[in-house]
Amino acid sequence: MHRGTLVLLRHGQSTWNLDNRFTGWTDVDLTPQGEQEAASAGGLLVQEGVRFDVVHTSLLRRAIRTAHLALEATDQLWLPVERHWRLNERHYGALQGMNKKELSERYGADQVFAWRRSYATPPPALELGDERHPASDPRYQGLAPEVLPATECLQDVVERVLPYWQDHVAPLLLAGRSVLVVAHGNSLRAILKHLEGVSDDDIADINIPTGVPRLYRFDSHLRPTEVRYLGDAAAVAAKAAAVAREAGGH
Repeated sequence: MHRGTLVLLRHGQSTWNLDNRFTGWTDVDLTPQGEQEAASAGGLLVQEGVRFDVVHTSLLRRAIRTAHLALEATDQLWLPVERHWRLNERHYGALQGMNKKELSERYGADQVFAWRRSYATPPPALELGDERHPASDPRYQGLAPEVLPATECLQDVVERVLPYWQDHVAPLLLAGRSVLVVAHGNSLRAILKHLEGVSDDDIADINIPTGVPRLYRFDSHLRPTEVRYLGDAAAVAAKAAAVAREAGGH
């Protein structure tokens, strides 16, 4: 018995992607290119004939708007959307807002790469009174203080995202529903790592391109039977390589 279909979609280019800054939980908007990427993702879904029953996004506008533009292209703006902080991008702590190239020049490329891509090395943490700390943001005021990150490594993101996957997404797929998850490079890498059994070491080399739907189909135990990006393979590879060349993640 086959279960539901899942599509993971990383938001389109944001203004801080363009500025080469660590973004994290900072709520920046899409660039015109990012809007085009989101709409193009919807076009790819139409070409594949993929329809959804429900949508999940983070609480950050670049993901919310990407979902909206993609759904507009598929004529499914009416779908229910669930937004949750557990799908937010990795929190980059004291690096948020800083230019990646300048950080590499200051701390060395190896240190920045360790902060960016090592599985268990978080960047320096924010002080609680820092305006960049989630405790200063009204959208998180209803959450227990201990769940609000002052910094995160990818391991922290996996531990944050998987309960949401297990409680909110997996049951829908087991029930045969089709689900679209629009989120961020690291929150989606956390899901990909779980689904595809990627090791802690190898996940550092996984680069999820912006605005390209990644489609999963499953067996009755939610083991993937089909995994692929939609669209032209060469174009997808070029976008993934562009992510790999950046001096940091988003």
